Amino acid sequence: MSATTIFISTPNTCSDYHLGRRNRRDHHRVLFPDHSLILNSKSSSLSPLVQIFVRYPYGRTQKRTSSISTPPFKPFVPVMEWQESTVKMDINVPISVAYNCYSDREAIPRWMPFISSVKILEDKPDLSQWSLKYKAFGRDIEFSWLARNMQPIPNQKIHWRSLDGLPNRGAVRFFPRGPSSCAVELTVAYEVPQLLAPVASALKPFLESLLLRGLQRFANFAETYSSDLTK
Repeated sequence: MSATTIFISTPNTCSDYHLGRRNRRDHHRVLFPDHSLILNSKSSSLSPLVQIFVRYPYGRTQKRTSSISTPPFKPFVPVMEWQESTVKMDINVPISVAYNCYSDREAIPRWMPFISSVKILEDKPDLSQWSLKYKAFGRDIEFSWLARNMQPIPNQKIHWRSLDGLPNRGAVRFFPRGPSSCAVELTVAYEVPQLLAPVASALKPFLESLLLRGLQRFANFAETYSSDLTK
């Protein structure tokens, strides 16, 4: 069977490996069992493309042009874990009072232990900037995020999602228990920050205890607010 000869033309001088020995020549040949590879260092083409001439048996020659490229580097991005916590508590105020109290976002730091501030944007009242500061697991934890309040359902549901900063979303739902009492259910979902990834298994029960404490303080806040309304 006739051997196939491949000519590769490049703008740089190449080195030749001939039967395991390296030689400097104008034409470099590498012999394989079934074909020969010839590298021509005197190509007049300055194109960065590699020109490949394939010589088939019986003297036929075909030119192929292709570019050599490598796939773009993609940095490794770890997939972070999402957790969700839900707590619920009965409160001795009418459902409308509880709903109105929780709708006051800037008052939330008064009862939620780990929220240090909430600031509503003046030009966009559906947006608010949140700050979290708390000491836990032997370290000072601080995060912030921009949240959008989604369309609420009066006396039934308040919900939000973050747009920037710490990824999170949540909802507060209100259930009537009678004319002067209701149940408040708070659900918070969040992406576990890398800082807290080593304690992710302990994070959920820890946060649920903080949310319960916050609901208890909210109950006191709403009951005081309700009493002031009746005076």
